[in-house]
Amino acid sequence: MKNINKKLALATAMTGVLAVGIATLGNNQEALAEKEGMEKCAGIVKAGQNDCGANGHSCAGLAKNDSDPNEWIYVPEGTCQKIVGAKIVNK
Repeated sequence: MKNINKKLALATAMTGVLAVGIATLGNNQEALAEKEGMEKCAGIVKAGQNDCGANGHSCAGLAKNDSDPNEWIYVPEGTCQKIVGAKIVNK
C-alpha cells in the first residue's frame, strides 16, 4: 500500500509541474504579443497554431483549419504583407 501511495504522490507532483510549464508557455506567448515590432497576421495559420481567440473560441492553439482567414498569429512587422493570402489584423 505504501508503494502505491508513493507512486500516486509522484504522479500528482509531475502533473503539477507539467501544468505550470504549460501555463508558462501561454504567458510567454502573451509577452511576445506585447513586444514592439510584432503584428497580427491572419490567414496563414496552421490548425492548432493560432496565437489568440477567433471563430468563437478564446484561446491560442484552437484553430481548426489551416489558413482560416479569421485566425491569426504574431509575426515581425513587415512580414505579413509579404505573404500571399495573409492580411494584417488591426490592433
